[in-house]
Amino acid sequence: MSSNTPPSPSKNNANAPAAEGEHKVSNFLRQIIENDLEKGTYSQRRWAGTPGDAAHHAAGQPDPAKIRTRFPPEPNGYLHIGHAKSICLNFGLARDYGGVCHMRFDDTNPEKEDTEYVNSILDAVQWLGFNWEANGQNHLFQASDYFDFMYRAAEYLITAGHAYVDEQTAEQMRAARGDFGKPGVDSPFRSRTPAENLARFREMRDGAHEDGSMVLRAKIDMASPNINLRDPAIYRIRRATHHNTGDKWCIYPMYTFAHPIEDALEQITHSICTLEFEDQRPFYDWLMDRLCEGGLLAHPAPHQYEFARLNLTYVITSKRKLAQLVYDHKVSGWDDPRMPTIVGLRRRGYTPESIQLFAERIGVTKSDSWIDYSTLEGCLREDLENKAHRGMAVLDPVKLVLTNWAEAFGADDYTEDCTQPALPHHAIPEGQTPPPDRVFKIGKEVWIEREDFEEVPPKGYKRLFPGNVVRLKGGYVIECTGCAKDASGAVTEVHAKVIPGTKSGTPGADSVKAKAAITWVSVASGVSAEVRLYDRLFSDPNPDAGGKDFIEALNPNSLKVVTAYVEPSLAAAKPDQKFQFERFGYFVADRVDHVAGSKPVFNRVTGLKDSWGK
Repeated sequence: MSSNTPPSPSKNNANAPAAEGEHKVSNFLRQIIENDLEKGTYSQRRWAGTPGDAAHHAAGQPDPAKIRTRFPPEPNGYLHIGHAKSICLNFGLARDYGGVCHMRFDDTNPEKEDTEYVNSILDAVQWLGFNWEANGQNHLFQASDYFDFMYRAAEYLITAGHAYVDEQTAEQMRAARGDFGKPGVDSPFRSRTPAENLARFREMRDGAHEDGSMVLRAKIDMASPNINLRDPAIYRIRRATHHNTGDKWCIYPMYTFAHPIEDALEQITHSICTLEFEDQRPFYDWLMDRLCEGGLLAHPAPHQYEFARLNLTYVITSKRKLAQLVYDHKVSGWDDPRMPTIVGLRRRGYTPESIQLFAERIGVTKSDSWIDYSTLEGCLREDLENKAHRGMAVLDPVKLVLTNWAEAFGADDYTEDCTQPALPHHAIPEGQTPPPDRVFKIGKEVWIEREDFEEVPPKGYKRLFPGNVVRLKGGYVIECTGCAKDASGAVTEVHAKVIPGTKSGTPGADSVKAKAAITWVSVASGVSAEVRLYDRLFSDPNPDAGGKDFIEALNPNSLKVVTAYVEPSLAAAKPDQKFQFERFGYFVADRVDHVAGSKPVFNRVTGLKDSWGK
């Protein structure tokens, strides 16, 4: 990401303030924020319009934001469903409490970061329904813009006797650190004077030493029971071109040093992290105290709070393992619809509203737990039930021939229109005009599902078998007369007679009772389509738990591609348009490969109900 003017965020009502009195499920973070607001903990803060040190903000105005949160991803990969929870949490809390959520790139590691990831992250946050514009200001920031201040803060710690340059090897430092039962041992370089340390640190900055030959460490307590306080490294030598600062720096701050400073410069009030950062909070607080003492940062300092990360069954969220799936071609890319990445979920057919609902429904706690994947799918069904237009598709087609069609209607090539509602009556809000009906042809030949015919029906079977009558949904009642087979005995055609006067929606529609209605697509007007039947990527609910090889848990049936026939309304779909294929579930026109009218491609999003493992 360059330091040029950031892109303008899209407007989206997900950022609109919560309605007065609107009920929100409480959690410990909401209780903390409400308590801080009641006590006025941050009410005296000032905001200069841009991030900065204590003097910068002292010259600003009273902060118009009651709270400030931030979403601070490192741009080293594509965001996944766990990040979506954090996005909804941080932006949602700011929205609900009259605050602002900053969009910040934690780009302090130059070797793994790329503008491709920066762009994908911005797109994902906006797609989920959030933006970083508030009070007429654009709150899109990047940690690398603060490198000058971070260096200044490091020099202050050195001169104040709170940091020193250590020239031990990594192995020596690791051995001297101790463990939970044994205190650490002071470095032989710990007793250097501030002047000596400052000189060495500036040599590090000026490129006088090799990568890895020395680090700057905070001087805290080598006997601390919290190992993270045993003189942690805060700067290292790393010759690498940074995507924003280029080759200006050959030393870079460690994340644990950079992150609290970023929060403070941005006047963050509630720094919300996942539980793995809980042990780092004492260092966060130590650093804030030292830099506030020195007058570099403004009071009151930010405070860090931790919540349990998302653990979702049948999913892995390790960036390294997701990258392995991509680079080993186990999936088609980061946006493969089986991937838990936000781009993958989006291509699969998930909606922003369903993911927001999921984040709200699973809640926020301080204890780890597993959420079943069916909860995510359930939120999608709930969102699409009243939105997704209906349509008929035949996924495993066999031809049905109505042998008396010419006798009944005068010609073999005669066709007539059938109609069905785009949405069921219950899905249309009172007073709202329903969408136009779907219109499709019926003729002598139609496609039906192969499973809808049995020459010898099992007990309780109500669909087509010789002598039985069924309704072609939206069309006529027909009576099955038999079938044709090939040399191997496989059914190649099903034969039936149409019963005139029984068309749906006409006065005689109920003159013949049928115990079942089956879906179908006209041979005359149906369109061939590629349908990708996606399922869960892993067959093990915890594919990488306990040191398992997650590759061995890949579901061999996670993708099946079929050639189907769909009614014309589906073939005319726009990319990313969602539908309910009647009886099969929810499908989406693929946002990359689908071409309306000429190359229909649909992805299965989820079935009509949870059937996994049954």
